[in-house]
Amino acid sequence: MPKREGMEVSIAASEAIRLANVDAIAAYPITPQTHIVEHLSEFVANGELDAEFIPVESEHSAMSVCMGTSAAGARTFTCTSSQGLALMSEIVFIAPPMQLPIVMILANRSLSGPLSIWNDHTDVMMVRDCGWIQAFGENGQEIFDLTLAAFRIAEDRRVLLPFMVNMDGFILSHVIEPIEMMDQETVDKFLPVYKPKYRMDPDNPVTMGAFAMPDLYTETKKAQDEKLKASLPVIEEVWKEFGDLTGRYYHPIETYKAEGAKTLFVTMGSFGETASTAVDMLREKGEDVGLCQIRLWRPFPYEAFWKAVEGVDTLIIVDRATSYGGPGGPVASEIRSALYTLDPKPRVVDFIAGLAGRDVAPVNYEDMYTRAKARIASGDIAGYEIYGVKE
Repeated sequence: MPKREGMEVSIAASEAIRLANVDAIAAYPITPQTHIVEHLSEFVANGELDAEFIPVESEHSAMSVCMGTSAAGARTFTCTSSQGLALMSEIVFIAPPMQLPIVMILANRSLSGPLSIWNDHTDVMMVRDCGWIQAFGENGQEIFDLTLAAFRIAEDRRVLLPFMVNMDGFILSHVIEPIEMMDQETVDKFLPVYKPKYRMDPDNPVTMGAFAMPDLYTETKKAQDEKLKASLPVIEEVWKEFGDLTGRYYHPIETYKAEGAKTLFVTMGSFGETASTAVDMLREKGEDVGLCQIRLWRPFPYEAFWKAVEGVDTLIIVDRATSYGGPGGPVASEIRSALYTLDPKPRVVDFIAGLAGRDVAPVNYEDMYTRAKARIASGDIAGYEIYGVKE
């Protein structure tokens, strides 16, 4: 039986990357992701990991280096947060159409201003449509597991797309949790040596990232969109194989006490565990409530989501980012769109909560449930409510 070890989640993430035997790491320090690359630099320095650790002058340079190492055929990793992702974003959009299977952990953090180092999902929503596969971990074990699986999925020749693992900053990154580690033999069985399909080679020249005139650009974007959507069955297949190997199964949409429930909270990331506690509390009071967790954000798993909400009357979306001037938070807007063709469809009540790391406790979910019922009774469910604004 594998032993569970107490460790900081950032350290567990770096252990997963070491076990993945990456070839190249390029990153620039920014809170709260820094502990991951600090620990990886120690692995490389003391010989525990045979990889190139490339310190750079910015996050823009970090992703640029990752593009080069991945194009050369190296298993490549980086990580960042918030303003770092903003600086990196120019290059983030280039990796998917070039079919470079880079893996990145995004330690989710608020964007300025005002300056904040704390957690919400503002940064990932900034690059929602960048073309990367994007998944969310709920706890430290999931970050460890999803990181290992990310390499296997990204490098699958049916996929060849970069993969972003989202980890809530501080709430997960700096917390010590019990992690069930994997030994190298088991990881090697799951994650074989990377054999790139395309690579830059002076002896076999290829063109990558070329200029495209208007008569070609639309077709390349269509191909990119189809490729991302086609990754969904591969993601499910790899997560199933990982579960068969470890006993820990992951699915694009996951539910808790949702069968027969008339109201579901909808969350992403670490909010899920707190929301499940609130569900237990509400169930004890006789309320017919469950939880729907979005594990896979891109490609969005429409079929699984429709199945999860079938027969549900109300969805209480708990967003962690604001779409300024829009109809609601980005997750609620996405879900309203996903429900458009359903008849009947659940009502959507949108709350934006937990901005910049503000605590959202189980009692706050209970309060959101009560407020949602009041909004439904008054017919006021359009738009959104930023929860917990001080008077």
